[in-house]
Formats: sequence, C-alpha cells, structure tokens
Amino acid sequence: MTRSKWFTPAFALVAGLAIFAAQWAGGSPRDGLYSLALMVGFGVLVLLGGRSETIRGLRGDGRDERFRLMDLTAMAYAGLVLVFVLIGVWLVELARGHDGSPYGQLLAVGGVAYLATVGYLRFRS
Repeated sequence: MTRSKWFTPAFALVAGLAIFAAQWAGGSPRDGLYSLALMVGFGVLVLLGGRSETIRGLRGDGRDERFRLMDLTAMAYAGLVLVFVLIGVWLVELARGHDGSPYGQLLAVGGVAYLATVGYLRFRS
C-alpha cells in the first residue's frame, strides 16, 4: 500500500500529542513534552529524509514489492521477539506467585489474533 509522504509524520505528531496528554494526565507534563519532542523529531526526520530509499519506504511513498516483503519480515520478527519477551515476563510473574497479569491477557489476545488470521487466510485461499 503506497501512502502519502505526510502519513507517517502526521501519525508521529498525533501519537506524540496522545503520549503528551497521557503523561500530563499522569502528572508528568515535562516527560510528556520530552516524548512529544521525540515523536515530532522522528516525524520531521522521516518527512525531510529526502531521497533515501529506506526513509521513503518507511514513509510510505517509496514502497514497492521488495520493501513490502522487508516490512512483512520485520513485523514477523518483531512479533516473535515480543511473544518471547511476554512469555518470559509472564513466567517470572507466575514464579513470584502473581497471576501473570497483564502478560497472560496480552499473550491470549495475540494467540487469538494469530489463529483468527490463519483461519481467515485459509478460508480465503
């Protein structure tokens, strides 16, 4: 999916504002400003990244089938790492005598999403 070069910078700004609002509501407006500045800085970097193929691929306006495959592979690896980390912290919580929350719930949501996607793709093919 090709997107406008403004999509990722706009998303970074909206996410930065949401993080700022959440941290301000939590009593840390200074940390919120720091987070907002980081997100805006990332958005500006991506927007002004020029002709860099990597930046254009991340931004969305330079995607081709090769970059889509790299993106899909990177998402799969990131998901795998996240699952292993969640399993690890869930086991640590169980070993401490706790109920494993919220890690068990996150693992359950991920498992259901995975099974639903496999089922959908199998049905569709």
